[in-house]
Amino acid sequence: MTKLKLISWNVNGIRASVKKGLLEWIDKENPDILCIQETKAWAEQLDDEVLNIPGYKSYFSEAYKKGYSGVAVYSRQEPISVKKGIGVEEFDREGRFLICEYENFTLFNIYYPNGKQSKERLKYKMDFYEAFQKYAEYLSKKEKNLVICGDVNTAHKEIDLARPKANEKTSGFLPEERAWIDRFLESGFVDTLRMFTQDGEIYTWWDMISRARDRNVGWRIDYFFVNDKFKNNVKDAFTMPDVMGSDHCPVGIEIEV
Repeated sequence: MTKLKLISWNVNGIRASVKKGLLEWIDKENPDILCIQETKAWAEQLDDEVLNIPGYKSYFSEAYKKGYSGVAVYSRQEPISVKKGIGVEEFDREGRFLICEYENFTLFNIYYPNGKQSKERLKYKMDFYEAFQKYAEYLSKKEKNLVICGDVNTAHKEIDLARPKANEKTSGFLPEERAWIDRFLESGFVDTLRMFTQDGEIYTWWDMISRARDRNVGWRIDYFFVNDKFKNNVKDAFTMPDVMGSDHCPVGIEIEV
């Protein structure tokens, strides 16, 4: 068996995060696979040192407009295949998916939509959730091992944010958003962090304007999920709240394959 460390991080702009030490952090942390969300850049806008990190293959999925959304994967092992969407144009065009197929599992790196801007964007977010779940269930039924990570933009339970009562009517903690996570887990998936701890005050995003991180007034909205038949391969799950450089912190898992 081989042990692999997978890390996911919404960097809130890859060019800004490079200036804040992203490349040095990658060299120090040495993940086998790093999934990044909210790159806010097209590959053509990035320096060679970002595109070609020594020891890694890099893959980018870009939004239809520059400076918006986008995800990236840095992988020590070259995937068998890489897809940039689930075959639904209205979702794929925003650069929110990278799906990397490996010998022992298929990895989804996803930047799920934010629903705070308007009723239309909340509907888009909910439709995105449903379309993704349908695709994930389809692959799971084909006996694929699935690892799914990214910024889900929803805190699941009251334990997953510092001020649940104050945010019951805020997108990111709406009943319908939380109910979708319930349905997703009930359909055969596992929140890996909750395999190892039921502790509260574990957050992955903090509002920068109010300096909420200083007081740990946060939300857990970044996740690693796996399908049920792969959960025994997960040996650890963790967050990295001491890692700065974004309003999110990295999250990770260790797996054996």
